[in-house]
Order: sequence, then structure tokens, then C-alpha cells
Amino acid sequence: MTNVRATVAYTGGGFHGFAANEGVRTVAGDIEAALAKIIGEHITITCAGRTDKGVHGRGQVISFEIPGSGDGHDQINDLDRIQHSLNRMCGPTIAISGMQRVPEAFNARFSATWRQYRYHVWNSATPDPFRVGNSWHVQPPLDVDRMNAAAAQLVGTHDFSSFCRRPTPAEGEPEKSLVRDVLSAEWFRGAGPEAELLTFWVRATSFCHQMVRSFVGTTVDVGLGRINPDDIPFILAKQDRQAAGRVAPPDGLTLWEVGY
Repeated sequence: MTNVRATVAYTGGGFHGFAANEGVRTVAGDIEAALAKIIGEHITITCAGRTDKGVHGRGQVISFEIPGSGDGHDQINDLDRIQHSLNRMCGPTIAISGMQRVPEAFNARFSATWRQYRYHVWNSATPDPFRVGNSWHVQPPLDVDRMNAAAAQLVGTHDFSSFCRRPTPAEGEPEKSLVRDVLSAEWFRGAGPEAELLTFWVRATSFCHQMVRSFVGTTVDVGLGRINPDDIPFILAKQDRQAAGRVAPPDGLTLWEVGY
């Protein structure tokens, strides 16, 4: 078997998330179906981060094993051909690039050391039709300084139960920890004609379900004056999802980059 790594970009609007899920269209489902036709057998892919329904990806990383020695003489290991075929079959909403052979130990999920997400907010009284599907339209003016004062307090190692959807543990299994290490979190306002575009960048070793969208929703509520920036430590301490602000819609969120 040959272990393969690739980068995947996709627009999430037409998919029920990344992970394969029988009965609905997903990014992984489309890729695996295409690989099965190319390789001649089912191939299971692993991703760096499972994105939700409607969330986009620019730097998603996948890994998977295909039959062959990897010595370049097996036609099935012609990665350029496989990549070209995948793009022809899955495009234009999915694009695969950078396909390469990697050591057997490489795993797109477990080998990753950090993930970075980007979120776009269009902060204007007037909607922009060209930003529909890739940003959250917030009409009232937002105070970015207040939002950054709140975001700075999310950085560090915390129990993020107040910002995550708590998973239901399997029968007989303990609840999974929601402690995560956030490396950076900051809002930026565009300049000139982009002055109404706000961008949130957040990087962490890993994220739990809806964590980034909860960060965005809560800090937007801070920017609107609904939550005080100094309340963030108390929200974290409560470890209660009801203590934080709303969950932002998925449209503005993109898995931007994964570090190894």
C-alpha cells in the first residue's frame, strides 16, 4: 500500500459537511466515490478537520492508502493522473492539489499540530449579493476593539465547554474532554473598499464542534454591546453553552490551513 497526502479546497454550501454520511452529499463522500471509480475499490480518506454543513475549506488536508508499491512503476500510483481525474470528476466545487506520497506513519488528522480557520463578516447596512454564501451579513456597526479585547481572552488552554456542542458519549464511555489550546484569535477590519469586511483568524491545536462559530457569535455580540469583553473569563468558567453568545452561521467559515 502507498500512503498519499493531498490538499482539498471546496465550497461547503452544497454539502452536508465533510465527513462521509450515508444518504446525504458530503465532500468526503464525493471524493471517495470518485476514488473508487479511479482505483477500482473503495478507498477511505482521513481529513485534518471535519467541517460542518455549509462550512468551506481552502487548506483541508486528507490522507489515504492506495494499492501499489509506490516505486513509480505501478500505473495505479500515477498520482498526477489520479489528481487530474479527481478534479475532473469532483470539480468545480471540490479541487484537489499537492497530491504526494508520504511515509506510512503520516495521518492527516493525528499528525496535524494546528488548524487555522478564517471567518468573514460583512458589516454594512447594505447587503452585498456577491458575498452571499461566504460571509455573515451583520447590519449594525461593530466595535472591533471590543471584539479583540474579548478574543484575546480566548487564547490559551481552557475548557471550552461554554463554546462547544458537547458530544454524547458512547454507552459506558466517559465524556470527552473539551479542553483545547488556542494559539491565536484576532479580528481585522479591511481598508478602503473593503472597510466593511471584518475577518476573524483563529488558530488552535484542535477544535471541538461549533467552537469557532461560537467564538464568532460571542465576539460579534461583544461588538454589538450585548456582552462585555470582561465577561469572557466568567463565561469560560461556567462551562455551560448557555452562558456564551449565539452560534454564527456556517457561511462565513473556512478551514484555511493545517500545520504539520
